[in-house]
Amino acid sequence: MRRREFITLVGSAVAAWPLSARAQQVKQMRLIAVLAIFAENDPEGQARANAFQQKLRDLGWMDGHNIQFAYRRTIDPERIPAVAAEVVRLTPDVILSYGSPALTALRRETRSIPIVFVQVSNPVGGGFVASMAHPGGNITGFTNFEFAIGGKWLETLKEIAPDTKRVAVIVDPDNATGSGYLGAIEAVATVSGLQVTPTAARDTATIEREIEAFARQPNGGVIVLPDLITIANRELFVTAAARLHLPAVYPLRLFAASGGLISYGVDQINQSREAASYVDRILKGEKPADLPVQAPTKFELVINLKTAKALGLTVPATLLARADEVIE
Repeated sequence: MRRREFITLVGSAVAAWPLSARAQQVKQMRLIAVLAIFAENDPEGQARANAFQQKLRDLGWMDGHNIQFAYRRTIDPERIPAVAAEVVRLTPDVILSYGSPALTALRRETRSIPIVFVQVSNPVGGGFVASMAHPGGNITGFTNFEFAIGGKWLETLKEIAPDTKRVAVIVDPDNATGSGYLGAIEAVATVSGLQVTPTAARDTATIEREIEAFARQPNGGVIVLPDLITIANRELFVTAAARLHLPAVYPLRLFAASGGLISYGVDQINQSREAASYVDRILKGEKPADLPVQAPTKFELVINLKTAKALGLTVPATLLARADEVIE
């Protein structure tokens, strides 16, 4: 057969493919949108994105081959609704959502696009899912903390800084989950004879002013609650605590890695990996309504010994023995 005749034959065969078959070829490229609460150059945000994408690669989803990613990031609470609307307009196959504010905004925009969340506390109470076992809608994912962990943060502060008698709890008054953590902290404080002072975290100026006022009296300590504002401004809290000589307990490793004294909380990198497993199952045809919401299974205690020494604190051997990581 002549070369020209062969090319003509192949071209005719391709043209004769059913439209449905050609459409199937086009649909092989799936779109995953991510609404993250980190700045573009934040190393923590990048680490979570890398963990998410690596797990998807392990499951056979290759960026540029059979999936594409569309990342949208903001650390400005006021911009979250607009960014969420932009994400939904992309009509992705699945959305990965970080945090309650982002999930709230996405839920207003769509009740059909599958959403997998991480870093969300109390998803049932927040109205995101019908139940943990049977979410029942287009949303499922991985919870952040149970409110009872607030008591654990207070106990940890007392253990590493036993002279603490007064505790400032940094809480965003606009975040409904903050009151749950605060209630657990106050319950333990009552038994321990500690004074708890809720401290508003609305903006950087307010935060600094409140912490400085609190530090004027002796025997103070700080607990920073997990929130968009506190995560985005973690260096502010770490720097202020060091400058004012305040021992502080933080909810995530990224605070201790930035110089914070001690952190205890969910392994967020691991949750990003777990989220990829749910994205994989949804892309393969399962529905969020049928995928149970998962509680955290991996917690990590991180101690920054350099900061402890700067504060004049001797970390108890029992606490060091329980640590998952010691930063020296």
